Amino acid sequence: MNKREKAVENHKKGCNCAQAVACVFADRLGYSEDEIFRLTEAFGGGMGGSGGVCGAVSAMVFVAGAIKSYGMDKLPETNKKESYDFARELMERFQTKIGTIMCREIKSKCLRSCDGCIEDAVELLEEFIAE
Repeated sequence: MNKREKAVENHKKGCNCAQAVACVFADRLGYSEDEIFRLTEAFGGGMGGSGGVCGAVSAMVFVAGAIKSYGMDKLPETNKKESYDFARELMERFQTKIGTIMCREIKSKCLRSCDGCIEDAVELLEEFIAE
């Protein structure tokens, strides 16, 4: 089973969109799936159920930061610019593909299913990680 299939399976089991996406990258991030599940729980439903930024997009940003960050022990030296650039590029690609990054717009305009957004987010992350 590939990461996209695993993420959709996670969603069907009850993970929100952010959890479904981020948890499949646990091996890459050095955290357990349970830790990532807990850390991304409030990102579902467009951040806290508000309909804001799509949970799958929030998960891409979470994973981007976890991959690019040097960590607190490296302060004041940081890698914020690279993290921000990585996250922004992911969000732009998602928006280009779907038309928005906002959960309420995706749902109200029926632009893409949650499972489709999850698959797209995982695919974008895989592409970027491979580059």
